[in-house]
Amino acid sequence: MSERPHILVVDDEPQITRVLRTSLSAQGYDIRVANSGEMALEIMKDWSPNLIITDLAMPSIDGVQLCREVRAVSQVPILVLSVRDQDRQKVEALDAGADDYVTKPFSMNELLARVRAHLRRLPKPEEAGPDVTELGDFRIDLATRTVTVAGRELKLTPKEFDLLLFLASHPRRVIPHRTILSAVWGANCTEQPEYLRVFVGQLRKKIERDPASPRYLLTERWVGYRFEPGD
Repeated sequence: MSERPHILVVDDEPQITRVLRTSLSAQGYDIRVANSGEMALEIMKDWSPNLIITDLAMPSIDGVQLCREVRAVSQVPILVLSVRDQDRQKVEALDAGADDYVTKPFSMNELLARVRAHLRRLPKPEEAGPDVTELGDFRIDLATRTVTVAGRELKLTPKEFDLLLFLASHPRRVIPHRTILSAVWGANCTEQPEYLRVFVGQLRKKIERDPASPRYLLTERWVGYRFEPGD
């Protein structure tokens, strides 16, 4: 079996899949292409990707539904491609388990940087271990990548877990937007605070009893966020 990272590209536009296959293959990745959500799920029965890049607008099983189907069986990182007027669909995709999004038309350099950032954060076998962080109401298990809050087990996407883990590593400190973006998504994302707001909103829905009045993940206006672990 190839040791190269496996990337599954899902898009019904042949021009997009051709460009992505060529560009990603040139970077040394093992690429498979699906022109529908159904084909993507079929491929995954016999082939395990390390990253999925999927369009949102596809017939039958669209990108949002594909995220739901994948999350039922896998925690593989999912990066969605969207157009500028698909804000509602982007939020739905994040709710369904997507970790990241890139807006069309996109810079190939930016996309490659996002791909590298996601693949760098894949757990390595030698990193597996019983490391558990217990902080206030939170219990974070690094080996299983699971989180419980006040005894409630959460179902987090890989990127939500990374975001929470980074914030929990700096409890009660105000962390600037740029610092969080660089640490969790990579240096190419440091000028996108609105991007971070979307993911913080998604994480709050899962960790807070009342997302409209958060007690754990607090906003420091114009600056960043502060993590309060509770008692």
